[in-house]
Amino acid sequence: MSKKILLVDDSATSRLASRMLFGKQKNYEVISACDGEEAVETALHERPDLILMDIEMPRMSGLEACKILKQKEATKEIPIILLTTRRGDSFVQEGYANGCSDFLTKPVDGAKLIAVLKAHLGE
Repeated sequence: MSKKILLVDDSATSRLASRMLFGKQKNYEVISACDGEEAVETALHERPDLILMDIEMPRMSGLEACKILKQKEATKEIPIILLTTRRGDSFVQEGYANGCSDFLTKPVDGAKLIAVLKAHLGE
């Protein structure tokens, strides 16, 4: 049975790179959103198995979207992995404080990303 992953990034290039990586994995269905606001709407409608979300986006950041999704009954159990180009403990702490399950820095190593996904999806 395939797992549905919601990929959230305002960069079309990043979304394409991730789709290419996931395309090599047979058991993932990838849906996408362009910002945090769209991510919340899509997650509520699609109920993905996991959300992979950039932090810095227009309209609503990944941190804000994460916080909203973790407060909603329908989406609070979905693992959220946050992605950022910034390094630093304050971002990591803020991510976990808002309910994220894991945190990766860009550029993300493909093998590491797949390993983290499998861990959170129980594979």
